[in-house]
Amino acid sequence: MTPIQNAQQIFNRQHKNLPEITVYAPGRVNIIGEHTDYNDGFVMPCAINFGTAISGAIRDDHIWNVYAADLDETDEFSLNVEIPKSEHKWANYVRGVVKFIQERYPDFQQGANLVISGNVPLSSGLSSSAALEVAVGKFCQQLGNLPLSHTDIALNGQKAENQFVGANCGNMDQLISALGQENHLLMIDCRSLETTPTPVPQDVAVIIVNSNVPHDLVTGEYNTRRQQCEEAAKFFGVKALRDVSVEQFRKREAELTALSPLAAKRARHVVTENQRVLDAVEALKNNDLTCLGKLMEASHDSMRDDFEITVPQIDYLVELAQLVIGKNGGARMTGGGFGGCIVALAPHDKVDAVRKIIADNYEKTTGLKETFYVCTASQGVRVI
Repeated sequence: MTPIQNAQQIFNRQHKNLPEITVYAPGRVNIIGEHTDYNDGFVMPCAINFGTAISGAIRDDHIWNVYAADLDETDEFSLNVEIPKSEHKWANYVRGVVKFIQERYPDFQQGANLVISGNVPLSSGLSSSAALEVAVGKFCQQLGNLPLSHTDIALNGQKAENQFVGANCGNMDQLISALGQENHLLMIDCRSLETTPTPVPQDVAVIIVNSNVPHDLVTGEYNTRRQQCEEAAKFFGVKALRDVSVEQFRKREAELTALSPLAAKRARHVVTENQRVLDAVEALKNNDLTCLGKLMEASHDSMRDDFEITVPQIDYLVELAQLVIGKNGGARMTGGGFGGCIVALAPHDKVDAVRKIIADNYEKTTGLKETFYVCTASQGVRVI
Protein backbone atom coordinates (compact mmCIF):
# COMPACT_ATOMS: atom_id res chain seq x y z
CA MET A 1 0.00 0.00 0.00
CA THR A 2 1.33 3.46 -0.86
CA PRO A 3 1.69 6.22 1.77
CA ILE A 4 -1.17 8.08 0.04
CA GLN A 5 -3.53 5.10 0.27
CA ASN A 6 -2.45 4.38 3.83
CA ALA A 7 -2.97 7.97 5.04
CA GLN A 8 -6.39 8.19 3.37
CA GLN A 9 -7.61 4.83 4.68
CA ILE A 10 -6.45 5.43 8.25
CA PHE A 11 -7.98 8.91 8.27
CA ASN A 12 -11.29 7.45 7.08
CA ARG A 13 -11.14 4.73 9.74
CA GLN A 14 -10.21 7.13 12.58
CA HIS A 15 -12.57 9.98 11.75
CA LYS A 16 -15.43 8.11 9.99
CA ASN A 17 -15.08 10.55 7.12
CA LEU A 18 -13.11 11.04 3.93
CA PRO A 19 -10.16 13.45 4.14
CA GLU A 20 -10.74 16.88 2.60
CA ILE A 21 -7.06 17.43 1.79
CA THR A 22 -4.35 14.94 0.80
CA VAL A 23 -0.84 16.09 -0.09
CA TYR A 24 2.32 14.19 -0.94
CA ALA A 25 5.99 15.27 -0.84
CA PRO A 26 8.91 13.10 -1.99
CA GLY A 27 12.24 12.31 -0.43
CA ARG A 28 15.37 12.94 -2.46
CA VAL A 29 18.73 11.62 -3.43
CA ASN A 30 21.62 13.93 -4.22
CA ILE A 31 23.60 12.80 -7.24
CA ILE A 32 26.49 15.21 -6.68
CA GLY A 33 27.15 18.36 -4.63
CA GLU A 34 27.49 17.35 -0.97
CA HIS A 35 27.70 19.87 1.90
CA THR A 36 27.72 22.65 -0.69
CA ASP A 37 24.17 23.90 -0.08
CA TYR A 38 24.86 25.76 3.17
CA ASN A 39 27.95 27.21 1.52
CA ASP A 40 25.68 28.94 -1.05
CA GLY A 41 26.92 26.50 -3.69
CA PHE A 42 25.58 24.10 -6.30
CA VAL A 43 23.83 20.74 -5.87
CA MET A 44 22.25 18.24 -8.26
CA PRO A 45 19.59 16.09 -6.59
CA CYS A 46 16.38 14.49 -7.81
CA ALA A 47 13.14 13.80 -5.99
CA ILE A 48 12.55 10.04 -5.64
CA ASN A 49 9.53 7.74 -5.69
CA PHE A 50 9.47 7.44 -1.88
CA GLY A 51 7.75 10.13 0.15
CA THR A 52 5.35 11.33 2.81
CA ALA A 53 1.59 11.70 2.50
CA ILE A 54 -0.73 13.70 4.75
CA SER A 55 -4.50 13.31 4.73
CA GLY A 56 -6.60 15.65 6.81
CA ALA A 57 -9.70 17.75 7.34
CA ILE A 58 -10.56 20.97 9.14
CA ARG A 59 -11.90 21.11 12.69
CA ASP A 60 -14.07 23.82 14.21
CA ASP A 61 -11.40 24.85 16.73
CA HIS A 62 -7.68 25.78 16.79
CA ILE A 63 -6.32 22.31 17.64
CA TRP A 64 -4.09 20.22 15.38
CA ASN A 65 -4.43 16.50 16.11
CA VAL A 66 -1.65 14.70 14.21
CA TYR A 67 -1.36 10.92 13.97
CA ALA A 68 1.93 9.44 12.68
CA ALA A 69 0.62 6.14 11.31
CA ASP A 70 4.01 4.48 10.83
CA LEU A 71 5.03 5.17 14.44
CA ASP A 72 1.55 4.80 15.97
CA GLU A 73 2.03 8.09 17.85
CA THR A 74 -0.24 11.11 18.22
CA ASP A 75 0.68 14.74 18.81
CA GLU A 76 -1.75 17.52 19.67
CA PHE A 77 -1.15 21.27 19.90
CA SER A 78 -3.08 24.51 19.63
CA LEU A 79 -2.56 27.21 17.01
CA ASN A 80 -3.94 30.10 19.08
CA VAL A 81 -1.08 30.03 21.62
CA GLU A 82 2.73 29.93 21.29
CA ILE A 83 3.65 26.48 19.90
CA PRO A 84 6.05 24.68 22.29
CA LYS A 85 8.39 21.77 21.56
CA SER A 86 6.97 18.24 21.64
CA GLU A 87 8.35 15.17 23.42
CA HIS A 88 8.02 13.35 20.07
CA LYS A 89 10.98 14.09 17.80
CA TRP A 90 8.95 13.74 14.57
CA ALA A 91 6.28 16.13 15.87
CA ASN A 92 8.77 18.99 16.11
CA TYR A 93 9.11 18.99 12.32
CA VAL A 94 5.34 19.48 12.10
CA ARG A 95 5.16 22.07 14.87
CA GLY A 96 8.14 24.02 13.53
CA VAL A 97 6.61 24.34 10.05
CA VAL A 98 3.28 25.55 11.45
CA LYS A 99 5.00 27.97 13.84
CA PHE A 100 6.93 29.73 11.07
CA ILE A 101 3.94 29.80 8.72
CA GLN A 102 2.09 31.57 11.55
CA GLU A 103 4.92 34.13 11.73
CA ARG A 104 4.12 35.05 8.12
CA TYR A 105 0.35 34.69 8.48
CA PRO A 106 -0.65 35.37 12.12
CA ASP A 107 -4.33 34.77 11.28
CA PHE A 108 -3.59 31.16 10.32
CA GLN A 109 -5.10 29.38 13.33
CA GLN A 110 -7.31 26.79 11.62
CA GLY A 111 -7.53 23.50 13.50
CA ALA A 112 -7.27 20.17 11.66
CA ASN A 113 -7.09 16.42 12.07
CA LEU A 114 -4.15 14.90 10.17
CA VAL A 115 -2.81 11.43 9.43
CA ILE A 116 0.80 11.13 8.22
CA SER A 117 2.23 8.10 6.43
CA GLY A 118 5.55 7.76 4.63
CA ASN A 119 7.96 5.26 3.13
CA VAL A 120 11.23 7.24 3.05
CA PRO A 121 13.64 5.16 5.16
CA LEU A 122 14.37 7.07 8.38
CA SER A 123 17.96 8.14 9.19
CA SER A 124 19.15 7.04 5.75
CA GLY A 125 20.12 10.38 4.23
CA LEU A 126 17.12 10.39 1.85
CA SER A 127 15.45 13.37 3.51
CA SER A 128 12.48 11.91 5.34
CA SER A 129 12.50 15.10 7.44
CA ALA A 130 12.39 17.44 4.43
CA ALA A 131 9.57 15.40 2.87
CA LEU A 132 7.59 15.79 6.10
CA GLU A 133 8.30 19.54 6.35
CA VAL A 134 7.31 20.18 2.74
CA ALA A 135 4.17 18.05 3.03
CA VAL A 136 3.10 19.93 6.19
CA GLY A 137 3.79 23.25 4.46
CA LYS A 138 1.68 22.23 1.46
CA PHE A 139 -1.09 21.04 3.80
CA CYS A 140 -1.07 24.44 5.56
CA GLN A 141 -1.20 26.22 2.19
CA GLN A 142 -4.28 24.21 1.21
CA LEU A 143 -5.93 24.41 4.63
CA GLY A 144 -5.59 28.19 4.94
CA ASN A 145 -5.66 29.04 1.22
CA LEU A 146 -2.30 30.78 1.77
CA PRO A 147 -0.38 32.47 -1.09
CA LEU A 148 2.75 30.35 -0.59
CA SER A 149 4.89 29.31 -3.57
CA HIS A 150 6.65 25.95 -3.52
CA THR A 151 9.93 27.79 -2.92
CA ASP A 152 8.32 29.55 0.07
CA ILE A 153 7.18 26.18 1.42
CA ALA A 154 10.71 24.77 1.02
CA LEU A 155 12.44 27.67 2.76
CA ASN A 156 9.87 27.61 5.57
CA GLY A 157 10.68 23.92 6.09
CA GLN A 158 14.41 24.68 6.24
CA LYS A 159 13.76 27.43 8.81
CA ALA A 160 11.76 24.98 10.94
CA GLU A 161 14.58 22.43 10.86
CA ASN A 162 17.25 25.05 11.64
CA GLN A 163 15.48 27.06 14.31
CA PHE A 164 12.91 24.72 15.86
CA VAL A 165 14.35 21.21 15.47
CA GLY A 166 17.96 22.37 15.80
CA ALA A 167 19.63 20.82 12.73
CA ASN A 168 21.69 23.38 10.85
CA CYS A 169 20.81 22.02 7.38
CA GLY A 170 21.04 23.87 4.08
CA ASN A 171 18.11 24.37 1.72
CA MET A 172 18.66 21.61 -0.85
CA ASP A 173 16.51 18.88 0.69
CA GLN A 174 13.40 21.01 1.02
CA LEU A 175 13.88 22.68 -2.39
CA ILE A 176 14.09 19.41 -4.32
CA SER A 177 11.14 17.92 -2.40
CA ALA A 178 9.12 21.00 -3.39
CA LEU A 179 10.41 21.58 -6.93
CA GLY A 180 11.38 18.13 -8.25
CA GLN A 181 10.56 17.22 -11.85
CA GLU A 182 9.75 13.79 -13.26
CA ASN A 183 12.68 12.08 -15.03
CA HIS A 184 14.98 15.03 -14.29
CA LEU A 185 17.83 15.91 -11.99
CA LEU A 186 17.67 19.51 -10.83
CA MET A 187 20.82 21.57 -10.53
CA ILE A 188 20.06 24.12 -7.82
CA ASP A 189 22.00 27.30 -7.19
CA CYS A 190 21.55 27.46 -3.42
CA ARG A 191 22.22 31.21 -3.36
CA SER A 192 19.92 32.49 -6.13
CA LEU A 193 17.57 29.45 -5.86
CA GLU A 194 17.69 29.23 -9.65
CA THR A 195 17.08 25.69 -10.92
CA THR A 196 18.30 23.98 -14.10
CA PRO A 197 16.52 20.72 -15.03
CA THR A 198 18.79 18.06 -16.53
CA PRO A 199 17.18 14.91 -17.99
CA VAL A 200 18.25 11.55 -16.58
CA PRO A 201 19.59 9.63 -19.61
CA GLN A 202 16.92 7.13 -20.71
CA ASP A 203 19.01 4.00 -20.31
CA VAL A 204 20.35 4.97 -16.86
CA ALA A 205 19.04 3.74 -13.51
CA VAL A 206 19.27 5.65 -10.22
CA ILE A 207 20.36 3.09 -7.62
CA ILE A 208 20.32 3.77 -3.88
CA VAL A 209 21.85 1.36 -1.39
CA ASN A 210 21.26 1.94 2.31
CA SER A 211 24.22 0.83 4.42
CA ASN A 212 21.90 0.62 7.44
CA VAL A 213 24.56 2.38 9.48
CA PRO A 214 22.28 4.90 11.24
CA HIS A 215 23.12 8.58 11.38
CA ASP A 216 21.69 11.58 13.20
CA LEU A 217 22.44 15.07 11.93
CA VAL A 218 21.32 16.86 15.09
CA THR A 219 23.72 15.05 17.39
CA GLY A 220 26.37 14.23 14.76
CA GLU A 221 29.25 16.30 13.49
CA TYR A 222 27.26 18.08 10.77
CA ASN A 223 27.12 21.38 12.64
CA THR A 224 30.88 21.24 13.30
CA ARG A 225 31.55 20.92 9.56
CA ARG A 226 29.40 23.96 8.95
CA GLN A 227 31.39 26.02 11.47
CA GLN A 228 34.66 24.93 9.86
CA CYS A 229 33.38 26.07 6.46
CA GLU A 230 32.40 29.45 7.92
CA GLU A 231 35.89 29.76 9.40
CA ALA A 232 37.41 29.14 5.96
CA ALA A 233 35.07 31.65 4.28
CA LYS A 234 36.14 34.25 6.83
CA PHE A 235 39.79 33.54 6.01
CA PHE A 236 39.12 34.22 2.31
CA GLY A 237 37.10 37.34 3.19
CA VAL A 238 33.96 36.10 1.42
CA LYS A 239 30.33 35.56 2.42
CA ALA A 240 30.51 31.83 1.67
CA LEU A 241 32.88 29.30 0.10
CA ARG A 242 30.77 29.51 -3.07
CA ASP A 243 32.72 32.72 -3.77
CA VAL A 244 36.12 30.96 -3.84
CA SER A 245 37.25 29.43 -7.14
CA VAL A 246 39.49 26.36 -7.31
CA GLU A 247 42.32 28.59 -8.55
CA GLN A 248 41.87 31.10 -5.69
CA PHE A 249 41.84 28.25 -3.18
CA ARG A 250 45.05 26.71 -4.54
CA LYS A 251 46.87 30.06 -4.26
CA ARG A 252 46.20 30.38 -0.52
CA GLU A 253 45.83 26.72 0.46
CA ALA A 254 49.20 26.52 2.26
CA GLU A 255 48.47 29.70 4.21
CA LEU A 256 45.07 28.43 5.38
CA THR A 257 46.51 24.98 6.18
CA ALA A 258 49.12 26.59 8.45
CA LEU A 259 46.37 28.51 10.24
CA SER A 260 43.78 25.72 10.46
CA PRO A 261 44.48 22.36 8.80
CA LEU A 262 40.90 21.15 9.29
CA ALA A 263 39.29 24.30 7.87
CA ALA A 264 41.60 23.96 4.84
CA LYS A 265 40.53 20.36 4.23
CA ARG A 266 36.84 21.21 4.58
CA ALA A 267 37.19 24.19 2.24
CA ARG A 268 39.06 22.11 -0.35
CA HIS A 269 36.12 19.71 -0.48
CA VAL A 270 33.49 22.43 -0.87
CA VAL A 271 35.38 24.48 -3.47
CA THR A 272 36.20 21.46 -5.66
CA GLU A 273 32.74 19.93 -5.17
CA ASN A 274 31.05 23.07 -6.51
CA GLN A 275 33.14 22.77 -9.67
CA ARG A 276 32.28 19.07 -9.95
CA VAL A 277 28.55 19.86 -9.97
CA LEU A 278 28.99 22.30 -12.87
CA ASP A 279 31.11 19.73 -14.72
CA ALA A 280 28.49 17.02 -14.06
CA VAL A 281 25.78 19.09 -15.76
CA GLU A 282 27.95 19.26 -18.89
CA ALA A 283 28.73 15.52 -18.70
CA LEU A 284 25.01 14.69 -18.56
CA LYS A 285 24.23 17.05 -21.44
CA ASN A 286 26.82 15.17 -23.50
CA ASN A 287 25.59 11.78 -22.22
CA ASP A 288 29.17 11.18 -21.05
CA LEU A 289 28.78 8.57 -18.31
CA THR A 290 32.53 7.99 -18.10
CA CYS A 291 33.14 11.64 -17.20
CA LEU A 292 30.18 11.61 -14.78
CA GLY A 293 31.57 8.50 -13.10
CA LYS A 294 34.98 10.14 -12.61
CA LEU A 295 33.30 13.18 -11.04
CA MET A 296 31.26 10.98 -8.67
CA GLU A 297 34.40 9.06 -7.70
CA ALA A 298 36.31 12.30 -7.04
CA SER A 299 33.36 13.56 -4.97
CA HIS A 300 33.41 10.43 -2.82
CA ASP A 301 37.18 10.57 -2.34
CA SER A 302 36.87 14.22 -1.28
CA MET A 303 34.13 13.40 1.25
CA ARG A 304 36.26 10.58 2.63
CA ASP A 305 39.64 12.35 2.76
CA ASP A 306 38.89 16.09 3.07
CA PHE A 307 35.42 16.39 4.60
CA GLU A 308 35.87 13.14 6.56
CA ILE A 309 32.21 12.17 6.69
CA THR A 310 32.20 8.64 5.26
CA VAL A 311 32.44 5.42 7.26
CA PRO A 312 34.16 2.14 6.22
CA GLN A 313 30.84 0.42 5.40
CA ILE A 314 29.91 3.23 2.98
CA ASP A 315 33.37 3.21 1.37
CA TYR A 316 33.02 -0.54 0.85
CA LEU A 317 29.59 -0.22 -0.82
CA VAL A 318 30.98 2.39 -3.22
CA GLU A 319 33.96 0.13 -4.01
CA LEU A 320 31.68 -2.84 -4.75
CA ALA A 321 29.34 -0.82 -6.98
CA GLN A 322 32.24 0.68 -8.92
CA LEU A 323 33.71 -2.77 -9.62
CA VAL A 324 30.60 -3.59 -11.66
CA ILE A 325 29.79 -0.18 -13.14
CA GLY A 326 33.31 0.52 -14.42
CA LYS A 327 33.34 3.39 -16.91
CA ASN A 328 29.57 3.26 -17.51
CA GLY A 329 28.54 5.53 -14.62
CA GLY A 330 29.56 6.09 -11.02
CA ALA A 331 28.87 5.71 -7.30
CA ARG A 332 29.40 7.84 -4.21
CA MET A 333 28.10 8.43 -0.71
CA THR A 334 25.04 10.66 -0.63
CA GLY A 335 23.52 12.70 2.20
CA GLY A 336 24.94 14.26 5.33
CA GLY A 337 27.37 11.45 6.08
CA PHE A 338 28.39 9.18 8.98
CA GLY A 339 26.22 6.35 7.61
CA GLY A 340 23.18 6.44 5.36
CA CYS A 341 23.27 5.60 1.67
CA ILE A 342 25.29 5.48 -1.48
CA VAL A 343 23.89 6.55 -4.85
CA ALA A 344 24.92 5.06 -8.17
CA LEU A 345 24.08 5.92 -11.76
CA ALA A 346 24.44 2.90 -14.02
CA PRO A 347 22.92 1.44 -17.20
CA HIS A 348 19.75 -0.58 -16.52
CA ASP A 349 21.50 -3.75 -17.69
CA LYS A 350 24.06 -3.40 -14.87
CA VAL A 351 21.52 -3.12 -12.03
CA ASP A 352 21.25 -6.86 -11.30
CA ALA A 353 25.03 -7.28 -11.25
CA VAL A 354 25.40 -4.35 -8.82
CA ARG A 355 22.70 -5.87 -6.62
CA LYS A 356 24.43 -9.28 -6.71
CA ILE A 357 27.98 -8.15 -5.87
CA ILE A 358 26.66 -6.19 -2.89
CA ALA A 359 24.38 -9.03 -1.70
CA ASP A 360 27.27 -11.50 -1.98
CA ASN A 361 29.83 -9.41 -0.08
CA TYR A 362 28.47 -6.57 2.07
CA GLU A 363 26.81 -8.48 4.93
CA LYS A 364 29.57 -11.09 4.98
CA THR A 365 32.19 -8.36 5.45
CA THR A 366 30.38 -5.80 7.66
CA GLY A 367 27.75 -7.79 9.55
CA LEU A 368 25.09 -5.38 8.27
CA LYS A 369 22.37 -6.14 5.71
CA GLU A 370 21.99 -3.53 2.98
CA THR A 371 18.69 -2.31 1.51
CA PHE A 372 18.71 -1.89 -2.26
CA TYR A 373 16.43 0.49 -4.17
CA VAL A 374 16.09 1.28 -7.85
CA CYS A 375 14.50 4.73 -8.01
CA THR A 376 12.95 7.02 -10.56
CA ALA A 377 13.32 10.80 -10.61
CA SER A 378 9.90 12.07 -9.53
CA GLN A 379 7.68 15.14 -9.34
CA GLY A 380 7.90 17.37 -6.25
CA VAL A 381 5.16 18.14 -3.72
CA ARG A 382 1.59 17.90 -4.96
CA VAL A 383 -2.05 17.83 -3.96
CA ILE A 384 -3.73 14.47 -4.55
